[in-house]
Amino acid sequence: MNIAMLGSGFIARFYATTLHAQRRKDRILSVYSRNTSHAKKFAADFGLNKYGSEMEKIIQDPEVDAVIVALPNHLHEEAVLACVAAQKAVLCTKPLGRNASEAKRMLEAVEKAGIFAGYLEDLCYTSKFLKSLASIKAGNLGKILWTKSREAHPGPHSDWFWDKEQSGGGAIIDLGCHCVEISRNFIGKSIRPVEVMCWAATQVHPIDAEDHAIGLVKYENGAIGQFEVSWTFRGGMDLRDEVMGTEGTVWLNSFLRTGFEMFTTGKGENYIAEKAESDSGWLFPVGDESHELGYPQMFSDMFDAMEQGIEPQETFYDGYVVNAILDAAFLSAKSKKWEKVILEDWRGDSGIREEKSQVSYDEKYYLIKKEILPNGAEKVILKDKVTGEIKQKTIRD
Repeated sequence: MNIAMLGSGFIARFYATTLHAQRRKDRILSVYSRNTSHAKKFAADFGLNKYGSEMEKIIQDPEVDAVIVALPNHLHEEAVLACVAAQKAVLCTKPLGRNASEAKRMLEAVEKAGIFAGYLEDLCYTSKFLKSLASIKAGNLGKILWTKSREAHPGPHSDWFWDKEQSGGGAIIDLGCHCVEISRNFIGKSIRPVEVMCWAATQVHPIDAEDHAIGLVKYENGAIGQFEVSWTFRGGMDLRDEVMGTEGTVWLNSFLRTGFEMFTTGKGENYIAEKAESDSGWLFPVGDESHELGYPQMFSDMFDAMEQGIEPQETFYDGYVVNAILDAAFLSAKSKKWEKVILEDWRGDSGIREEKSQVSYDEKYYLIKKEILPNGAEKVILKDKVTGEIKQKTIRD
């Protein structure tokens, strides 16, 4: 694919580094930036012949096969609609919109135009995530009851993130979009999110948006997805996920502590890792930052799907559902109540009943727990199916 990059900032450079690494065949042809000098510098750094500050001109270039939107949140809709007008495949960075209304307009536009559209949710493509997801789909964890996803760091790099109007919010829109989609994958994308309870506050920074939030997303089958997001965390970038099922558990640490530790007095200069706050003392570098964050796998999925004429793992519809969940989170943070997730376009399962996972011990009892005591004795705790009486029984002294 010949790719047009819209944006020349932090995330655009991450994408470009990934796409031009390891002899990949998909290459960036041109770059757009609102600042011509930034576009020129980006083009020079990545060996591009074309750059400019006219978005439509870059998109409409006949040599361009696909467009990557790596722009501030408030420019996503404009860029996507320009791709629709030019009938160009479009890949948009997260979050899809500042709210569900924006996301829905973009979704409807690309579907009406019949163009390929992919949602660049990189953290749903990390090697650890993909392997965990495969295990969950194979039934190794049983029914998923609860997930927790955490992303916390000292705050984003660019000024527009901190502007509530341009970004659509603070840590919830910036980081919560990752956490919510991670949980949706683990719980099952076909399971409808029904309501959200969220606490949010501006604890540290002099901004209008929240810099710290914790939320619970309840799904129709009774599963709970928990997100923890913060721009107030000191010490780097903390990416962790947990999944609890009836038959097993998964713990993931994707970035801050990956098994690579180094001590230095600080003599010399070097980039350590995204959001790292120090270049001396005990440090936690990242071997291949793009790979740890899922970028190579993400782009492989996107371009493979485009060539095969199928949907990628992460679609604009997924981005819309995420925005709808986050809209409910913002409402809940204000109301201090559970708020319904408003999905005008739901494409998953409906009417799923919340079922309890009760295991029969025999015809008379349910099994609550089986355990071996320190003295070697083995016992079970049982519940009578008729009377509800709970009793214990020693089955081995």
